[in-house]
Amino acid sequence: MAHGGDVVTELTNDHEEVEELFTTIEELPPGDSRRKECADQVTMELVRHSVAEEAYLYPAVRRHVPGGDALAEKELADHAAAERIMKELEGCEAGHPQFDVLMNKLMTEIRSHITDEENNLFPRLRDACSAEVLDDLGEKVRQAKRTAPTRPHPSAPDKPPANKLLAPGVGLVDRLRDAMTGRGKTS
Repeated sequence: MAHGGDVVTELTNDHEEVEELFTTIEELPPGDSRRKECADQVTMELVRHSVAEEAYLYPAVRRHVPGGDALAEKELADHAAAERIMKELEGCEAGHPQFDVLMNKLMTEIRSHITDEENNLFPRLRDACSAEVLDDLGEKVRQAKRTAPTRPHPSAPDKPPANKLLAPGVGLVDRLRDAMTGRGKTS
């Protein structure tokens, strides 16, 4: 999930990857174990993406975009709602009746968030920042995703500096757990 380019390009590519996973989930039959594997992969990607946005994108929005505080707060609220859904989904197998309910809630929440970012926040950020600032943010986001957690942690801090200090350690623990359980590895 590291692509290159400026922050908008990087995050838009992430959005496209998540949408592809959502489409795969929708195309698989209910109860199919591959739906859970895709849901785990979506969660991993979304958590890394969110942590990177919270560490670098939203502070930049606050700093550079007129009305950025309100925009950033709305996006953080969207993240919190999605993270609570992902936490519930984490303990739910594909055959469980709640799986489809939670997956549909998550897809609705994330698709709305993506539309808002791509149609509202990203254009405003592009207008407010130089190419150099956007490129620098892209690199910082890529770096953050490499060390970010892979599991939802709804009670973790979502604003600097606490999130920047804690995320790499939590990310290491999550990646160790993933390696031990095989989570995120498709067969």
